[in-house]
Amino acid sequence: MKITAEALKQRIGQFFFPAVFINDTEENIQETERLIKQHNIGGLTFFHSRASAATNYESKKKVVFNDDSYEKIKALIARYQKAASTPLLISIDAEWGLAMRIEKTPQYPYAITLGALPENKSKLVYEVGKQIGLDLKAVGIQYNLSPLADINNNPNNPVIGYRSFGENKEKVADFAVEYLNGMSEVGVLGCLKHFPGHGNTNVDSHLGLPVLKETLKELMANELYPFIKGIENNVDSIMIGHLAVPSLNDGKDTSATLSKAVIQDLLRDKLGYDGLVISDALNMHSVSKLYETKGQLEWEAFNAGNDVLCFAENVQEGIEAIYKNASPDRIFESFNRIMKAKEKAGILSGNTSTAGELDFEKTSKLNLEIAQNAITTIIDNSSAELAFEAQKNNKLAKLSIYKNTENTFFKTINTKLPSAEFAFENLEVSDISSIKNELENFETILISLFVPKAKPLNNFEIDDEVLNLLSDLLQTKKCILYVFGNPYSLPLIPNLKKAFGLIEAYQDFEEFQKTAGIQFLEKNSLNGVLPVNIEIQ
Repeated sequence: MKITAEALKQRIGQFFFPAVFINDTEENIQETERLIKQHNIGGLTFFHSRASAATNYESKKKVVFNDDSYEKIKALIARYQKAASTPLLISIDAEWGLAMRIEKTPQYPYAITLGALPENKSKLVYEVGKQIGLDLKAVGIQYNLSPLADINNNPNNPVIGYRSFGENKEKVADFAVEYLNGMSEVGVLGCLKHFPGHGNTNVDSHLGLPVLKETLKELMANELYPFIKGIENNVDSIMIGHLAVPSLNDGKDTSATLSKAVIQDLLRDKLGYDGLVISDALNMHSVSKLYETKGQLEWEAFNAGNDVLCFAENVQEGIEAIYKNASPDRIFESFNRIMKAKEKAGILSGNTSTAGELDFEKTSKLNLEIAQNAITTIIDNSSAELAFEAQKNNKLAKLSIYKNTENTFFKTINTKLPSAEFAFENLEVSDISSIKNELENFETILISLFVPKAKPLNNFEIDDEVLNLLSDLLQTKKCILYVFGNPYSLPLIPNLKKAFGLIEAYQDFEEFQKTAGIQFLEKNSLNGVLPVNIEIQ
């Protein structure tokens, strides 16, 4: 069949998924509409705003929050679909729900929290995938660039950490498949990332190129295991990570996104995957600065074996480069995969409208059930009995760190265990030395630490003064510590081994705080399993 140059370029346009932003200007929106109409692009990837997207966070641009983002994204998607002659596959990175990108939308627990669930509660991960899928459909999104299949076996990883289900390859594989199946049930496409495995790295690929030292044999035994399970379960797509694996590339530090050896030889030929392959965001610094000629990066990524070019910044030049260099067979191969994905998402018939509404109540019920099964005991020297005994003798105090005393955890505890309360909120409004003096008269301290950030940068934003306070209290008092945050923050706390009770509660959601309080008062045994190995001091 003879095909015109223009028709071929229109097919190539389907490979491009440029980034769009909920809080864009009218000028930006019209530019996107022009790309859609002129180049027949295949889809869009939504971000909150230019200040928050992929590599822009190091520019320190301020992210402006808008209460109407949810309505804005719905209106924008409808507008962009109207401009498209081929229905767009709308994608977003919603690992823990739309709330990852959009204010005032349901938020689900991080993957590391889900990884704390016992294996026999994997159905809850399925339910999370399903609910996230329903939330996405409510705004008109058919493709979630989640979940991670990365095994987090490096505690110094600056970018994976809490986004991974943990370090047990079987659990990561099972939970990733459950999440995918949940989304699939409601007609939303999923994506395993970051092939061939971003867990054992200590460089953030938004900013530099991580290098994996493993051999193919080692990768097959560990990193690749969840991807192989995903392939066996017909995963819709696999995202290639910006990371180098010299053992697969004749010793060269070539990013996997630009490597035929990784995509064609390993993923396609050796592992037998014939689904959609999507690049990680092409604006990330590990690859975006490699080529001076506009369009060359897009061609190199396509030539390596990617079907979808995510966050492509040079659409027109990229189309020209692929048209000039690629064979028609290779173009049709990727085009057909994209059409197949669009067909599965049910949009080729023109049905791109939103479906359903956000159900906050259902999300809350699900989060509650996850909390009841994920909260984890690390140290327990009958700490509840200790607290009740101390309270009888007026020797119990409560200390809240990074939240005031009105938090749900304390309110729940106070129904049966009222006592003196103190709070450190931040260095501007709280005086650590006066808190320390006030606590002198108490023997037992029930502490709730609300870890300020999920990412490990700057010690999770925990102040040194707070770590010193905790260290002193752990050495001089009987401390029961509840940590609402990333478990990787635990090794930062000096003398933590001296705690009389240590409970990892993962999230600061109301449901987690309430559950933690009830479980403490009722002296329940906890079901959660720490998903990563942690050495506490």
